[in-house]
Amino acid sequence: MDWYPLWNSLRIAAVSSVLVFFLGIFAAYYVAKLPRAVKGILDVIFTLPMVLPPTVCGYFLLLLFGVKRPIGLLLSKLGMQVAMTWQGGILASAVVAFPLMYRTARGAFESFDETLAYSGQTLGLSNTYIFWKIRMPACRQGILAGTVLAFARALGEYGSTSMLIGYIPGKTATISTTVYQLWRTNDEAGAFMWVMVNLAISTVILLVVNMLETKNRKAVKT
Repeated sequence: MDWYPLWNSLRIAAVSSVLVFFLGIFAAYYVAKLPRAVKGILDVIFTLPMVLPPTVCGYFLLLLFGVKRPIGLLLSKLGMQVAMTWQGGILASAVVAFPLMYRTARGAFESFDETLAYSGQTLGLSNTYIFWKIRMPACRQGILAGTVLAFARALGEYGSTSMLIGYIPGKTATISTTVYQLWRTNDEAGAFMWVMVNLAISTVILLVVNMLETKNRKAVKT
């Protein structure tokens, strides 16, 4: 049995989750500090991939990174390619997973007691120290939950991934695209097997999220 779709899905989800983790935290931290009107505009922009159909997100990515598009042509001159490569799957998954990380992180930052940061400033602590040693530990449950949800979203992504990187066995195949291709070719047994694999992984992820939420509620009560 070819396990490439599982390996490819896991590495795409893992790398895109790392990207989304830092980008989501950065965006959430600074957007939370902005005036309400600016915050509302950026919220719409950053959250749009969550409400758009994934195929639409993939279509926009193709318009930008297709091999015959300006950015795609520029990358090809540099010896890089996004469309029809597994690296393109990282981009597609990151785009659709980013809103989950951003929203969760922003909620965690907005619930943070700013008096802790002010106290650190009066002690002469730098903003960088306060962020990593005070703010992040206090918001860790929400941040971890957002990271796990982003990973789950990236792992199960189909629409934007299939649009941007397609299905090439041994090269771009993921669990989701493999399920569709096997079903399309009437290999229902193979499709069902991959569905069970995806179901098992998703169940574990949901259990982790529930554990994090339980810990967060307990921490709030104490």
